Amino acid sequence: MPHNLLLLPAPRQLNVLNDSLDLPNDRLIVLDAPNPQTLYFSAKRVQAALKLYAGVTWPIVAGTAVPTERVGLTLSVVSGGVAHPQGYQFSVTDSGIFIVAGTAAGAFYGSLTLSQILRQRGRSLPQLRINDWPDFPHRGVMLDISRDKVPTMKTLYNLVEKLAEWKINQLQLYTEHTFAYQNHPEVWAEASPLAGEEILALDAFCRERFIELVPNQNTFGHMRRWLTHERYRHLAECPDGCDTPWGYFDEPFTLNPEDPDSLNLVRGLLDELLPHFSSRQVNVGCDETVDLGQGRSAKAVAARGKGQVYLNYLLKLYRDIKARGRTMQFWGDIVMEHPELVPQLPRDAIALEWGYEAEHPFDENGARYAAAGIPFYVCPGTSSWNTIAGRAENALQNLRNAAQNGLKHGAVGYLITDWGDKGHWQPLPVSYLGFACGAALGWAYQANLEQDVAQLTGFYAFDDPTGKMGQLAYRLGNAYLRADWPAPNNSVLFSILQEEAEITAKRQGPTTEKLQETLDYLDSLSTEFADARANTPDADLIQREFIWGSDTLRHACRRGMWAMSGQDAAQKAALAADAERLIAEYRSLWLARNRQGGLKDSLALLEKMRQTYA
Repeated sequence: MPHNLLLLPAPRQLNVLNDSLDLPNDRLIVLDAPNPQTLYFSAKRVQAALKLYAGVTWPIVAGTAVPTERVGLTLSVVSGGVAHPQGYQFSVTDSGIFIVAGTAAGAFYGSLTLSQILRQRGRSLPQLRINDWPDFPHRGVMLDISRDKVPTMKTLYNLVEKLAEWKINQLQLYTEHTFAYQNHPEVWAEASPLAGEEILALDAFCRERFIELVPNQNTFGHMRRWLTHERYRHLAECPDGCDTPWGYFDEPFTLNPEDPDSLNLVRGLLDELLPHFSSRQVNVGCDETVDLGQGRSAKAVAARGKGQVYLNYLLKLYRDIKARGRTMQFWGDIVMEHPELVPQLPRDAIALEWGYEAEHPFDENGARYAAAGIPFYVCPGTSSWNTIAGRAENALQNLRNAAQNGLKHGAVGYLITDWGDKGHWQPLPVSYLGFACGAALGWAYQANLEQDVAQLTGFYAFDDPTGKMGQLAYRLGNAYLRADWPAPNNSVLFSILQEEAEITAKRQGPTTEKLQETLDYLDSLSTEFADARANTPDADLIQREFIWGSDTLRHACRRGMWAMSGQDAAQKAALAADAERLIAEYRSLWLARNRQGGLKDSLALLEKMRQTYA
């Protein structure tokens, strides 16, 4: 029969019956497993949900030697009891609640579903049957902690709690220079990095929630934060700067793959970093080696080809990772630029197929990996970066595309990326929409394809049963569409904030009329944000973050119209005052979730915007 349960993710098979079960006071939670201790954490979470939402307190016991009539919930692990190692069967009957799984992880996921139902139905549960398991065995989130935000431990713990509740089981923290390497203190001195002890604590926190914390350290490109220091500059491909697809960089960017000391540096980093993680995987990055062949490896590239020089370095790194008992993950963009290399990849390394536009060729590229027998993840994104408030519609289409074609070609993982390019201006809650959508699609694509993502986000990210907060986040995330000027991996409003006014004045689009239309749209949303409320402990902060995001986009519209219309002096003064207010609030919001390190660099970009009005 139809049901109105809102579940994140929606289970694969759900059959709601006509009857209900009223939960009595005097019942037990029974742990039935060869090792009941592995179920205790799951049971404690259910016990707390029963007390909070149903008003009953059920003690936890181990083993079945208890009176049958006293049993309210049986949490069972039976080897081979369900087909999938992360799957579970869940039923509510006249006799009580039953969750059966083949592993402790499956039992945990069943307990999460029960807690979500309790939250909505309280003491009277619908009788039902659920048979559920994930499409992708690895369902992850990657958070950029190098450009430029390094979250506080409180922020990380709160995020892990959210992701665990949505059945995410992998977390990566993208790192360039923000781990406190004891052998390289000059690299992270101003970054407020994560210390080894903090990683150990976070790893334990994640493990308890069946999340694998995978180390992530770039080891080839994106090494600017290392190579700008004299101690490492000699290892750079181009020590004095290089051409890139994003313009000329006057700093080094990529390691020289032909210098043996490049790999020696990386080996030292891995030997210090990896012992802090229980995961047997490591993401070594190796993406966007854009200056390869421009400098010290030019002769090697001329002789062997850019792709082969890249692959030779990657294979050396692979052998070092394997010698340390780990599985190597690597970003697949460079290999896809040289598809003839795909058959030469090791069959026990994992390629990360990333792309962030709605129409990214996950189908075509996934087919290449599948044909060569290379295990791979599909890696879409939240589309939050380079935007302020997101590109919501692009994100949803990108996430669906990745899930659909990942399943089609046998991807072993689904990794939702959340980057921080150009100052990491977007507040963290902007990314919740993408995290929620990706968590749902990564678990069961078909069952979640038609889910109302804005409603899910409102309910589960913002604890807003009215759904208003989720709808506003989604609508603000689509403000970029009003400008009617597509910008890959970017929004034009964000570009207007970061570019010189003279460049904006010469733009072919958007028009001043479209900017005014976007401003009117944002004005209407701003009044609604003043009344919308989350009910989470950080509700006030979330409201401030979205109001700041809306106000900053409104500033972008006014800035664009000012630049295109002759740069009126009165408008300039008003923009200067508004910029000062936005910067002050930005500083405050940053420190509410993140460490001090990186703030200076991020603020410098906002100050550059403000200097336009000086």
